[in-house]
Amino acid sequence: MNTIAGAGNNEVLPVSREDGKIPLLEMVKITKRFPGVQALNEVSLSIQAGEVRALLGENGAGKSTLMNILDGVFSEYGGEILIDGRTVSIHTPRDAQKLGIAMIHQELNLVPELSIADNIFLGRELRTNWGTLDRKRMRQETAALLAELDIVIPPDRPVRLLRLAEQQLIEVAKALSLKARILIMDEPTSALADAEVARLFRIIHRLSASGVAIFYISHRLEELLGLAHTVTVLRDGELIGTHQLTSVTRSDLIRMMVGRPLHEVFPKTEETSLPEQELLRVEHLSLNRREGESHRPLYDISFRLCAGEIIGLAGLMGAGRTEVLETIFGVYPRHRVSGNVYLKGKLLNARSPRQAIRHGLAFATEDRKSQSLITRLSVAFNITLAALKLFTSTTFINRKKEDVAVIESIHRLRIKTSQASTVVDTLSGGNQQKVVLAKCLLTQPQVILLDEPTRGIDVGAKAEIYELMSRLARSGIGIILVSSELLELLGMCDRILVLCEGSLTGEFRRGEVTQEMILEAATTQQVRVNASKHSI
Repeated sequence: MNTIAGAGNNEVLPVSREDGKIPLLEMVKITKRFPGVQALNEVSLSIQAGEVRALLGENGAGKSTLMNILDGVFSEYGGEILIDGRTVSIHTPRDAQKLGIAMIHQELNLVPELSIADNIFLGRELRTNWGTLDRKRMRQETAALLAELDIVIPPDRPVRLLRLAEQQLIEVAKALSLKARILIMDEPTSALADAEVARLFRIIHRLSASGVAIFYISHRLEELLGLAHTVTVLRDGELIGTHQLTSVTRSDLIRMMVGRPLHEVFPKTEETSLPEQELLRVEHLSLNRREGESHRPLYDISFRLCAGEIIGLAGLMGAGRTEVLETIFGVYPRHRVSGNVYLKGKLLNARSPRQAIRHGLAFATEDRKSQSLITRLSVAFNITLAALKLFTSTTFINRKKEDVAVIESIHRLRIKTSQASTVVDTLSGGNQQKVVLAKCLLTQPQVILLDEPTRGIDVGAKAEIYELMSRLARSGIGIILVSSELLELLGMCDRILVLCEGSLTGEFRRGEVTQEMILEAATTQQVRVNASKHSI
């Protein structure tokens, strides 16, 4: 039975939907407490076979905790779980698998050094009659799963060679291989471009039609319409309500999530009056392919960035957006790179990230946990890591000066942490992203490269990051933003550059572009925008 619960008294009221029918799953008064934190307080919900349930809430609301309990990640909890009306015991992920429950985690659980096939069958490897690993059959079944998702990657390719978006699709394939009755998707589209999202949604519709119940956690409210049947909102570990998705508006959902009306208007409401001062210029930038790649990741990219301007990079997965930022930032060896990058008219051509930082560039990477943060160390350590030269003299670190800078950064970005010594891994996704941005800003950059800066964070944290971007642009800093969310690009950017298969296929000014125009440029090599008003 679906329920609407008041956050104040947890009063449970029935919702008229298939009354009398036993739900596939019921979670009754689930409670979970961590040291000093009440993560869940008597949360109850249910789901029917074939139902797609959106699960919403800000970071820290309890969504992932609730689903991790269902998936057996957290073994100790209060309350009761029933499947087909019978109480079940779930204390390990293996317990969950045996009951037909599979979860795609927001933080990917793949082993980088193993192949795609090995990852998909990890812990349940197929064997021959002789007891040896049946690698041939595992590759064949993996190839079939990848084909189902329209992924053209060899099953024996190591996961470490895949982009984050490709790894996310591998997690989807892994979950599909379990043939689950209950599938949990925690931010499955956070690293995917629109074409990959549409592909995933077709899979979800097919699974729903076959009777699979799906919990879908997402911060992208716009993608829920036409996908989910019902929506449950959590806030501060409490059940706020469960509704038919068609009976609530976007504003209703945001108000339920944050406890107050949130006018989610992008703060950058006007196009920047572009100054004459050129900050960054990229000329004929190309990145040669690695062995095994079929084409150049980048080919003949040229554009310029002015002080106070925000430029967006759009394109499908594999279009070369991240490679543009990485090449500018000196990630690749120079023998793979051709073309030139100029900063304030002077040749830059950074040979390493260290050199790029020294010259005034900062880079917030797409995968913050593995590339931008050392998650097992403190907030303070991470914030100052790239700017230690500001606090050192000879071989000593001025701890007092460093502490002042850290506290100022925490206040400036409103990072929610009890103290600077808190381990980063214990923070919510939005606050981890703020730590990444604090680290970037402490290097005093002139140009900031942002790769999916709002991936997997809630609407409140997004609004804060948008406001920060606007403030930085007003102060004269240039920003290049990679995002898979077209509304984000349209709302925040003065210009949008579109890439397709490593080439620049379109450039559009703010107010003169639609989502359809961007998608057209992103899917064809033939679109070229050369009119003077769009000139690079």
